[in-house]
Amino acid sequence: MQRSLWLLFCCCLSVVMTSALPRRVQSQAVGNNPPHPQVVASATGEAQLTPDRAAVYIGVQTRAAKANAAARDNAQRQGAIIDAIVALGIPREQISTENYSVSPDTRFDQATQRTSVIGYVVSNVVRVEVRRIDQIGSLLDTALAKGANQINSLDFFASNADSARHEALTQAVGRARSDAEAMARAAGGTLGSLIQLGTADTGPRPVYRVTAMMDAVRAAPTPIEPGQQRVQVTVTAAWQFVAR
Repeated sequence: MQRSLWLLFCCCLSVVMTSALPRRVQSQAVGNNPPHPQVVASATGEAQLTPDRAAVYIGVQTRAAKANAAARDNAQRQGAIIDAIVALGIPREQISTENYSVSPDTRFDQATQRTSVIGYVVSNVVRVEVRRIDQIGSLLDTALAKGANQINSLDFFASNADSARHEALTQAVGRARSDAEAMARAAGGTLGSLIQLGTADTGPRPVYRVTAMMDAVRAAPTPIEPGQQRVQVTVTAAWQFVAR
């Protein structure tokens, strides 16, 4: 009986001593393995494309003593511009109102230090999507001839941007892997399995944009050159490092 009690006391003491060990020592005892080293590389790929479409923002700004008079004048001029654009072969579905505003035209009197309303300003801007680059010059000249006095901007873009982006992605991934393989060799090992792969891109960059006020028709046809756009993509990838 005494021998049994002695064995039970020794077992309880062993359990208490094991529980009192620091957690770090216990973890080492079960043999946790450190994470595998990784090779991480980032690279950029680029592709060029030629824009085949454009968005033109054409505006009419009118002034009058009364708001309704300024609005009526504006509507007549912008209506004539839209009709002329359609006559060039551009469907009405590609023409949309971008902005319309009516605001008071004020003047500050230095003598009285007061601001008074002397009339009203109406502005109407339409966005025209052009799917043939060779139409842009005649579009601008026609709009100005019909009374447009604002060309807010001209933006070029490409309808096949996805194919250029995929080309840039392929180039970026190849460069990232090449850099990672060079780093692994320099460290005395090779690349293992791919762990992570991600991308970020800036998209096509417009290389031609015009922002201007135009109040007169140019004598010569307006020359337009779309140039090229650049698609740039950055890729970041991680592989397991396998030591030799």
